[in-house]
Amino acid sequence: MVRFNPKPLLYILFCLAFAALAAVPVRAGPAPSKLAELADGLRLAEMSEIMALEGADYGAEIEREMFLGRGGVRWADTVADIYSPDRVTDALRVEMAKMLDGPDLDLALDYLTSDIGTQMVTLELTARRAMLDKAVDDAARQRLMEMRENDDARLALLSEFIAANGLVEQNVASGLNAQFAFYRGLVQGGAFERPPPEPEILAQIWEGEPELRAETNDWLMSYLAMAYAPASDDELQAYIDFSTTPAGQRLNNALFNGFDVVFSRISLDLGLAAAQFIAVQDI
Repeated sequence: MVRFNPKPLLYILFCLAFAALAAVPVRAGPAPSKLAELADGLRLAEMSEIMALEGADYGAEIEREMFLGRGGVRWADTVADIYSPDRVTDALRVEMAKMLDGPDLDLALDYLTSDIGTQMVTLELTARRAMLDKAVDDAARQRLMEMRENDDARLALLSEFIAANGLVEQNVASGLNAQFAFYRGLVQGGAFERPPPEPEILAQIWEGEPELRAETNDWLMSYLAMAYAPASDDELQAYIDFSTTPAGQRLNNALFNGFDVVFSRISLDLGLAAAQFIAVQDI
């Protein structure tokens, strides 16, 4: 069974970049121009490009496991369309507009254009792009093992940061939702002669939850250790402090929900598309 899981932590940029919004006045929702500026400050288009590269890898895995590598250029093009950076960026902006009703976007923009805001966004994106390379990913995991063996003091802060933002729980939930949406797409697209009942699909997905949870935790720790190596303990502690405030928790949850919607749509579209290739193969 192919377990379609978007890699954790594409959301992390948002969880951190809004740290300046702990206590801001409420207003009627983000103006389109401000939302566009915010997306630029977050470098949302660059994030979407990274997602597209990761999506190409997922597409290749689906092709190998579900229709024996017979998708060819047409499948690759289909996956590229589904992960179109422009499409993903637009969808994320729509979800942000729904969920970020109230915060003063000027404060967010001030933060994103500050030295520390720019630094943190750059660290996140640089590490994320670098870890597309398996050798870099492996090196980050090896570094994490060494930190654990040496009981590195930074590990406690990273674990606290992960717990404060619910990163494991939220990423696992999003991964499970993505898997279910993917298989809904397969069923709706006619991939099965006798579609499995929904309870059976859910049972199979939940069977992989412990593995997904362990992988998510390890990836988060290795990624965070690499991404924030240049950041000071005080800077990390400031993020943790904000994350534990009611405003930080509400914002964090809203942003995760927005990404969850986008990933579920992508997963459903992939399932629908894959079903067409499976159907052709079975003729």
